[in-house]
This record gives sequence, structure tokens and C-alpha cells, in this order.
Amino acid sequence: MVINNPKTKNHSPVRTVFFVSDRTGITAEALGNSLLTQFEGVTFNKIHLSFIDTSKKAENCVKQINEACIKDSNPALIFSTQIDEKYRDMMAKSNGVFFDFFETFISRMEDSLGSKSIHTAGKLHGLDSNQNYNSRINSVNFSLASDDGMSIKSFDRADIILIGVSRSGKTPTCLFMALQYGIKASNYPLIEQDLNTDKLPSILRPFKDKLFGLTINPVRLKKIRGERRSSSDYSSLKQCQSEVRRAEDIYHSNKIPYIDTTQISIEEITAKISNKFSLR
Repeated sequence: MVINNPKTKNHSPVRTVFFVSDRTGITAEALGNSLLTQFEGVTFNKIHLSFIDTSKKAENCVKQINEACIKDSNPALIFSTQIDEKYRDMMAKSNGVFFDFFETFISRMEDSLGSKSIHTAGKLHGLDSNQNYNSRINSVNFSLASDDGMSIKSFDRADIILIGVSRSGKTPTCLFMALQYGIKASNYPLIEQDLNTDKLPSILRPFKDKLFGLTINPVRLKKIRGERRSSSDYSSLKQCQSEVRRAEDIYHSNKIPYIDTTQISIEEITAKISNKFSLR
């Protein structure tokens, strides 16, 4: 299945990239994309091939790879977390360039640990670890239930409470933390009445040690809010500037750690928060 097929810009070279796995392919995609970000002069046509767990599927996968090599007049790149050695060998013999994340790391770990891998697919993202899986699902439900301060009573059970003005990135960050790491993340929106003073809202004071603030460039905030409610005071630059400034005053006055979300991804936000509070 082709996920995206970007057109070339300024005749930049096109290379087809395959993310291949016998499970979801999330790990292959994450690792592969991390490497691809280091190359700016190439347009990448990314194709995800998940659940390649039969000979027929593996054969079709090799066929697609070879066809892409002919079309691009260049070898395709194949990022694989394929467990089955038979299917890995089939792809390694294709006309593409094969990057085998599994074999690259597992063989060295076996040597180092003096133990053989169980070679079981889906251990990271599957249901093999019910405790880990249930923890993540429960955390997602927790974050949804306590989104935007809807369940103040849940704050005592939260691992972290994100605060910030509306549309500064609180909800998506909470959900990402919950889904990826099983972190119980709540959030509280700083509304106009909270921003009229530099003191913490009374409801948050007992949980000061759990608070982490988000801020954002007012121009960026204006654009985000404008997509939701254009031509309103809510999305005016003046209002955005005022709210952001007063929210940061609260962070400074109460020594609340915070981060500017304007130019960084949810993954980076999560990493910084997790490191600060030792949540992982």
C-alpha cells in the first residue's frame, strides 16, 4: 500500500523506500525515518508493507521492490524488522538495498548476552505483554477522561499534569505519552480567569510538583486557533499574545518548568517532559 507518493520538486532524485515487517512495521518506520531525515536532497516515495508473514506475501513484496527499482532507475531502500529468516533472505536477494534492523542488532546481542533470541514477532507492539498493553490502554482512557480538566478528581492519580493556554498542544501530548509509554497524563487549560493573576489556580496548588507548562509562539497560536474559529477575539493576535505572556508569567512566578512547543514535535516534547520527571 502506497502511503505517500510525493512529486519531484526541482527534479530532485526519487528513491522508493519500503518499510517491511511481519507485524505492524512501526519500529521499521521509526528507525528508517530517523535515518532518512539526514538526507535533504532526495525525494522519498514511502511504501509500507506490514504483516508479511507468508511466502506469497513475501514474493509479492519482492516483486514490488524490483518494480520500483526499474521505475526509479535506482535501487529501492528496504528497512526491515522481519523476524522470519526465510522471508528476510528473499528480500535481501531483491534488487533493492536491504537494511536488516533485526539481524543487525539481535546477532550482536546474542553474542553479548550468551543467549539466543526467541525470534517471536510482535513482542513490542502486540499483546504478548498483557501488563504493558493494558497499562497503555488504561492510560489512554485516563487521559481522555481527564482532558481539559474534565475530571479534576483524577489529578491525584496523574503522573503528570500539563498546563497551558488553549491549543498549545496539551491534549495530543497527553495522548501520545499515554499510548506510547503508559504515562497517566492529565491536562488543565489556563482560561481567562486563571490568567488574571500570576498565582496558580487553587485547584492546581496541591499538585504543583506534577505540573509542566506548555507555551507557544503567539503567531503560530493565532494560525492554529484561526483554523477553528477564524475572525474571533479568541484567534486574534492580540488575544494570543496576551494569553501566552500571562501564562509564562505564571510559570516564572511559581517556578513551573515549561517548554515552547512551536518548533518541536510531540515526540520531542514527550522526551523532555519524561526526562524531567523520570517517567520512563
